[in-house]
Amino acid sequence: MNDFTDGYWTSRDGLQLHYRDYPGRKDRPPVLCLPGLTRNARDFEELAKRLAGEWRVICVELRGRGDSAYAKDSATYNPMQYLEDLGELFDQTGLKQVVAIGTSLGGLLTMLLAATTPERLVGAVLNDIGPEVNPEGIERIRSYVGQARNFPTWMHAARALAESQGPTFPQASVIDWLAMAKRCMVVGSNGRIHFDYDMKIAEPFAQADGASNVDMWPAFQALAGRPVALLRGQLSDVLTAATFKKMAKLLPDAETVTVGKVGHAPTLSEPAAVAAIDNLLARVK
Repeated sequence: MNDFTDGYWTSRDGLQLHYRDYPGRKDRPPVLCLPGLTRNARDFEELAKRLAGEWRVICVELRGRGDSAYAKDSATYNPMQYLEDLGELFDQTGLKQVVAIGTSLGGLLTMLLAATTPERLVGAVLNDIGPEVNPEGIERIRSYVGQARNFPTWMHAARALAESQGPTFPQASVIDWLAMAKRCMVVGSNGRIHFDYDMKIAEPFAQADGASNVDMWPAFQALAGRPVALLRGQLSDVLTAATFKKMAKLLPDAETVTVGKVGHAPTLSEPAAVAAIDNLLARVK
């Protein structure tokens, strides 16, 4: 039996979008988990199970991921569209205020929420993302996004992940890679295992000039005045140490945590990440 219920909302262009809803106390703002570019609600499963009961946890799946419908027009796979979709989530489900936990793209959306509807955000965790994205990291992500690879067994899938992302998680075991494969892939109708997102997500991403054409520093600074935790994977090629240092300087009240021996992005099950999230939620209470 699931410890969550499946929730759905509808985008303005008619897509049925999905979220997992883990129940929790009604006298606290829900925790809204926003995943990375190709990821889905399963990325937050461990975190959600740990917090559920004390906190309601909503794990969204952006259009084209997981159980959310795929877009008819691949050009709608862009941050401003995702932001509009999240606005509809708030309006249709009656959400008023949330604590946002955003990994990578989810963190960019958290900053955009702070900039556009600051009253909806009572706290935020940015997981390995900042207002400036390292071009090297973007190029690495571009190199694999949208490749419609598939595998005959979960072990083959796990090995493929280990080959492509080994430097990101140098301490990961076979069991860890299997767990990761099951978070980001599914068994298709043909019995083969494939990534759980619309390959067309790669199209606008390939054309975009990273995040360099938009100044995200004002959106980042819009997070001020509420509890914030900033996480960086020690080996990250997406969020540089220099950018992280500048972020800490601009938001001096934020807790900054470097998660050791992982790259982009920490899974949020690492002890340092767990402690940072718990500290943040204690401040929100």
